[in-house]
Amino acid sequence: MSPNEKQSPNTAAAETPQPQTLDPEQVVANLRALSAQIPEVTPLTPAQNRLRRNQGKLPPGVLDASINVIGASDTVTSAVGVPADEVRTMVGDASRWDAVEKELKAMWKGVAGANVIRRQKIALIAGQAYGIGKQLARDPENSGLLPHVAEVKHQRKLAQGKKRAKKPGTPAPTPAPSPGTAPPVTPSAVTEMAPAAGTPMMSKA
Repeated sequence: MSPNEKQSPNTAAAETPQPQTLDPEQVVANLRALSAQIPEVTPLTPAQNRLRRNQGKLPPGVLDASINVIGASDTVTSAVGVPADEVRTMVGDASRWDAVEKELKAMWKGVAGANVIRRQKIALIAGQAYGIGKQLARDPENSGLLPHVAEVKHQRKLAQGKKRAKKPGTPAPTPAPSPGTAPPVTPSAVTEMAPAAGTPMMSKA
């Protein structure tokens, strides 16, 4: 191409190598491989995470002054077991890994947000399919849709029942007694059948 010829933006974009798009399985494999290369990966329980975060929050001025105490006394250095220079290196490493943590959180939020949108689209399409199928099934020509629409309706009832069962404080349904079985005696029934205080018991003849 001569110097006077200008390259169009579309041509330049076409010549620029595009990043490879990964499927979910490849992303998981790459993340696991990356995790294996990180020197320290220590999952914490929620309680441990809260405790360690609270313990690790020191104002920069307090931290710097405390490190100076270590550097000013061999006795303090011996007591804490870590020289001041090594502590400063740890502080720098923590700041650098903070950047990694923020980047991973941003990526996680992006992936989670995209998945929420996917599930919303799926739910919308499924709802439209059920609504349209329900309407078309009224026509005898579309009788083949009836069992599918009925199955969707059945599955919806099952899902609603599971949601109710998961709600806290929801009483469990009382099973109906089988024919010929006496109803269970409740505490209130026992109270009603018991004689009042001071009432003499009748002796058997």
